Amino acid sequence: MKQHSGSAARFPFLHLLRQFAILALIISAFALMLLGKADNIIVGKLRAHSSDIIAPIMRVVSIPVNFANSIVNNVKELTGLREENKKLRKENNQLLEWQALAHKLQNENKQLSNILKYTPPPEATSVTAHVVSESGSAFAHSLIAYIGIPNPTQKGQAVTTGEGLVGRISERGVLSSRILLITDINSRIPVLMEKSRTRGIMVGDNTYRPQISFTPNDAVIDIGDRVVTSGAAGVFPPGIPVGIISSIKNGIIKIQPYADLSKLEYVRIVDYGLRGILDSETKCVPIEKDDSADVKKEE
Repeated sequence: MKQHSGSAARFPFLHLLRQFAILALIISAFALMLLGKADNIIVGKLRAHSSDIIAPIMRVVSIPVNFANSIVNNVKELTGLREENKKLRKENNQLLEWQALAHKLQNENKQLSNILKYTPPPEATSVTAHVVSESGSAFAHSLIAYIGIPNPTQKGQAVTTGEGLVGRISERGVLSSRILLITDINSRIPVLMEKSRTRGIMVGDNTYRPQISFTPNDAVIDIGDRVVTSGAAGVFPPGIPVGIISSIKNGIIKIQPYADLSKLEYVRIVDYGLRGILDSETKCVPIEKDDSADVKKEE
């Protein structure tokens, strides 16, 4: 204690500086606390002024950056266009080859037809109809298409879209016709697997993927095989696209139709001039827009 008091007496300036420093720290702490509580408006104004000053600078700085980004994007786009152009040229060459082959086969077909005195079937006629009602219940998959007067459709005519077969006319009315979809449980259509030339019957099961039945036991069928109408029984002409084999499980072969049957708005009703096993005469009956109604049987 004597030494401490002696040193303080010898250095009074250091003692006063130490006490002033402690007092200054206490005052600074209170000042910072008050500044943090009371000067939010000032800080906000300073931030706004800082943004006003920095914004033009950042805008000037961003000009070369944006220019460089645009150059990079243009280079990427040009590279993509070059690749796409290369791909299109390749596809164009393939199409030209197919075109030349098609002309060759067409000429050969004409020559063979002349030799065999082959008489081609009459050209098909068609009418476009608007789908006005549909029945997608668990018991029926059918549509009602409005045609107007006169109604040229007949029972049994094929109904298609740009993608493939949709169904057939099951009832003809004065203004409209009912379409039995290929997915309906009452639908039976002879089909052919193009790759293996295997024949079968496409059977609707009230799902959006009908199945194929009555195929040979030794048939070789693969997933992805294209399915078309076979022309058997004279119901439909051969070659109408139907769909592809989507699954083969436990002996059940399923087809994914080309046409999206859940989004049909317009259909094309085609008359191929074939009657097959269908009745030669049809009777006009009124078609009611009742989804729960079953397909009417003609007398």
